[in-house]
Amino acid sequence: MKHSVSISNRSFDVINSTLLLSLMVITVYPCLYVLFASVSDGVALNAGNKFLLWPRGFQLESYKRVFLNPMLWIGYRNTLVYVGLGTALNLLLTSFAAYALSRRYLPGGKTLMKLIIFTMFFSGGMIPSYLLVMNLGMINTIFAMIIPGAISTWNLIILRSAFMGLPPSLEESAKIDGANDFLILFRIVIPLSLPAMSVIFLYYAVGHWNAFFDALIYLRKREMFPIQMVLREILILNDPSMLVGVTDTVDRMQETIPLKYATIVVSSIPILLLYPFLQKYFVKGMMIGAIKE
Repeated sequence: MKHSVSISNRSFDVINSTLLLSLMVITVYPCLYVLFASVSDGVALNAGNKFLLWPRGFQLESYKRVFLNPMLWIGYRNTLVYVGLGTALNLLLTSFAAYALSRRYLPGGKTLMKLIIFTMFFSGGMIPSYLLVMNLGMINTIFAMIIPGAISTWNLIILRSAFMGLPPSLEESAKIDGANDFLILFRIVIPLSLPAMSVIFLYYAVGHWNAFFDALIYLRKREMFPIQMVLREILILNDPSMLVGVTDTVDRMQETIPLKYATIVVSSIPILLLYPFLQKYFVKGMMIGAIKE
């Protein structure tokens, strides 16, 4: 038996599909524009209109110049170190705090959680934070990039909610078998909360990868710059060291345009390759606490 579709339902489907298609175009086109501009000829790109649907004068010279820049590889190395060490420390400390706060028998747990949530809305500010980092001797060190943001309150709340959703009987059974809190956390709680752990891993890793402001404030040595600071020097400060072998001023200006876009592509590829593998966990983790039974 066929059911007729009302005009209102058809209209809704058309409007919904049109809206989603428009949002997809708005989201995808800037990425395609950067990709097309990175492989376009600088003269043709500068002479034509700004709307791109395909590359103009295909070339890969921009990518060659990007990969020849030693600062790019230094930035990548530093960023990988910051992301690796920083994310590991984030996950460890956030897991400890979330597990403790998720235990219903913790004395003053509710009051402590309110104080932690308070920090989401009010903080000491940039100047006190800088003075604290400076007085601790962390300026121009790796610690300045990983210690100040070691625990995110939002990620702590997500993980705490996931831990609280586990049956208390699991912990009780483990304690009867002689397990302590560390064994319960690492062998029971965390393995059963992998979707939430993957979510905060993604949040922390992306945060460290995009960490620009902390590096701008706390780092002065160029050999410690992450990839985002290298990107800043190229895009904003017009670092001429990228244009190896280009001496003419006009050629330099024309070469700079596709070179900047090529740098954006190169610096964005790793995080774009990582996200699809964590997407399913990301969706599951965002549903934590959405359904109550």
